[in-house]
Amino acid sequence: MKLSVSARAMTAAVVAATTLLAGGTVADAAPAPLPAAAPDIPVANVKAHLTQLQSIAGANGGNRAHGRPGYRASLDYVKARLDAAGFTTRIQQFTYSGRYGYNLIADWPGGDPNQVVMAGSHLDSVSSGPGINDNGSGSAAVLETALAVARAQYKPTKHLRFAWWDAEELGLVGSRYYVNSLSAGSRATIRGYLNFDMIGSPNPGYFVYDDDPAIEKTFKDYFAGIGVPTEIETEGDGRSDHAPFKSAGVPVGGLFTGASRTKTAAQAQKWGGTAGVAFDRCYHSSCDTTSNINDTALNRNSDALAHAIWQLSL
Repeated sequence: MKLSVSARAMTAAVVAATTLLAGGTVADAAPAPLPAAAPDIPVANVKAHLTQLQSIAGANGGNRAHGRPGYRASLDYVKARLDAAGFTTRIQQFTYSGRYGYNLIADWPGGDPNQVVMAGSHLDSVSSGPGINDNGSGSAAVLETALAVARAQYKPTKHLRFAWWDAEELGLVGSRYYVNSLSAGSRATIRGYLNFDMIGSPNPGYFVYDDDPAIEKTFKDYFAGIGVPTEIETEGDGRSDHAPFKSAGVPVGGLFTGASRTKTAAQAQKWGGTAGVAFDRCYHSSCDTTSNINDTALNRNSDALAHAIWQLSL
C-alpha cells in the first residue's frame, strides 16, 4: 500500500536524479512536485466546537449519549457545518438497545473513489457527563480538519471521507455497523482509516497506534519534526472505532493522549504534567467538560491529524 508518496512524485524524482547523473543540471530535469502542506488547524476553532458540544449537553440532560437528544443535537451541529462547507453528507441509521443510532458520513468531492482515506471519531458520550475530552476532542478536531479541507479547496489524488460514530461507548456499535454494511469491494477501497479518540487529555501523553506502518510513520515523523517524543498506544488498543476496520483488513492508525492510566515519572519527565496522576482524571465522569482539555495537546494532535490527511491522500 502506497499512502505517503504519489507515483508521479516518485517518477519525477527518478527523472531528476537520472538527469543529474548524466551530467545535466537541475534546470534540465522536470522538477519533482512538492508534497502539499497541510494548513495549521486553529486550536481556537477546535475549542469553539467543544464549547458548542458542551452547550448541547447542558441543554439535554448533561450528556450526549447514544439514544439521547444530546447525541442527535451534536450530530445535527456537525452535519450543518459540513453541509455548508460543500461536503456530501449522509446519516446512517441503526438500532441498538431499543434506541435509534446515527452515524454521520461526509465525503469531500473528487479524488479516486477506489482509493479512500478516511478519518473518524466517536461523537457519543457516556450518560454520566458531556464527554468533552471523550470524545468531543477527537470529533471537533476531525470536524475542523474537514472544514480546513473545504477552505483550502484541497484536491487530493485519493478520495477523502470523514465519519462520526454513535454508540462507541456501548461497544463500538456504530463503527462496527458501518464496516459490516460495506461490501468486500467497498472495504477494499479504504486505503487507511485514522481514528481520533481522546486527544486533549488534561495530563497528556502522546501515543501513536502501532498498526499500519505507513500511517504510524506519518504520525511519528510529524511529532519528531516538532520535537515531541511519542510512545506506542496500548491503553486503548482494540477499544475504539479503529478495531472493526482492522478486523476487516483495513489499514488503521490513530492518536491518543491517555485515559485512566497513571502517568509515570519517566513520562512526566518526557512530556511534562504530573506523575502519579491519570492522564484524564475525569474519564467517563461528569467533570469531563471544556475545563478538562489541555490546549497544547489538542493543538498538536489537531495539526498532526491534518498533516496525516494531507500526506496520506496525495
